[in-house]
Amino acid sequence: MTKDPVNQYPSQDGDGLSQSGQTQPKAKRWPMHLRILIGIGLGLAFGLSSSAGGWSSWVLDWVKPVGTVFVNLLKLVAIPLVLVSLVDGVTGLKDLRKLSSMGGRTLLIFLMTTVCAVSIGLVIVNLLRPGDYLSETKRDELRARFASASAGGLDKAEVFKEEGPLAAVINMVPENIFHALSHNSSMLQVVFFALFMGVAIMTLPASQTNLVRDLFGQLNRVILLMVDMIMVIAPAGVFALISSLIADFAGDNPWEAVELLGALSVYALTVVAGLIVMMLLVYATLLRLFGNCNPLEFFGIMSPAQLLAFSTSSSNATLPVNLECAEKLGVREEVRTFVLPLGATVNMDGTSLYQAVATVFIAQAFGHDLGWADQLTIVLTATLASIGSAGVPGAGMVMLVIVLQSVGLETAGIALIVAVDRILDMMRTVVNVTGDAMTAVLVNRWMGAKSTDKISEA
Repeated sequence: MTKDPVNQYPSQDGDGLSQSGQTQPKAKRWPMHLRILIGIGLGLAFGLSSSAGGWSSWVLDWVKPVGTVFVNLLKLVAIPLVLVSLVDGVTGLKDLRKLSSMGGRTLLIFLMTTVCAVSIGLVIVNLLRPGDYLSETKRDELRARFASASAGGLDKAEVFKEEGPLAAVINMVPENIFHALSHNSSMLQVVFFALFMGVAIMTLPASQTNLVRDLFGQLNRVILLMVDMIMVIAPAGVFALISSLIADFAGDNPWEAVELLGALSVYALTVVAGLIVMMLLVYATLLRLFGNCNPLEFFGIMSPAQLLAFSTSSSNATLPVNLECAEKLGVREEVRTFVLPLGATVNMDGTSLYQAVATVFIAQAFGHDLGWADQLTIVLTATLASIGSAGVPGAGMVMLVIVLQSVGLETAGIALIVAVDRILDMMRTVVNVTGDAMTAVLVNRWMGAKSTDKISEA
């Protein structure tokens, strides 16, 4: 895979040759993360201008579809990429014991970082107590205004709870692979099928499976090229996503949006502070101590995936780019194609931290004091819910309902945080995606790599 997808499309005729037949040097391109950052900045400015100018509806009608098409393209290649790259990676393993060892270590890291994320969220929200800053009048206003918006999460949570404690295991095994391939929410089922097929191919003699192995290898290269083509329009897609988000949030009255943000600013800053601690303290420490790599260089290489995660709020949509960044980090194919798709569905450190902060914030806003037993329940429930609800659409809201009910809080309190949920969703998705890549680096190191290419310390 190329470091910069855009460089694959030369401006000259033919294969990079001028009409005179001489090879022309390729023009320098700005790095992908810089182009995406420019798209975010321009989208923010354009969205605010459209809101102030009273033409937000025009932005939603004519600009937002560009962003929707961009996200749809990323999701279009996500499942085929997971299927073919995972089969291709597994069949490249020499020993099935490596697969089981890799899976055990991956799940252990996911579990430990999720518990750590929830604990950090609880510590920060108890220190800052953002719920004490929300007046009773503003609380009642938010509940009345956003009650209908929070109702959907309640229905999904009730359906999830009725499925039983082993529903996650049942849902992991597809009854129809074609149905799973046609639903992005069934990514975990696709991972299961790809692993199953890869193990079956490994079990047969190589002389009987050479054609199948070559087929998946060639398909993998084709889909990676499709990802590179899609990323050419990433700046425009990000611009459309950010500008339409601002137009949708602020409408034609930006001051109303400022008032909402002001009322919930302490809560939002509490969540952001927790996410920053998770990224810059926990992940950086794990990378330095156990990954044998420089965290600053890690974050630099990961910046395109992080910015895309911020723009799309979707781990699945970011998965193709995250796989590309993991390759640049030096993570081997069999590791990155196993860890990252699995992490996109079950590893949600940022979301789990957010659940902890939101639950205690709602309790504080309603004047309820949660004891240490209640907060331990939050740790356990949020950790389990992050795995069990992974395949449920709107998993973040479902998780929050389950956590609220576990400590006896009224679920209608979700209406208090709906106003800023979309913005915080963008930020916690960045942490989710970064956690997946961090785990891939650690597993790659622990599976025998002496160092991680390009980010190993001197």
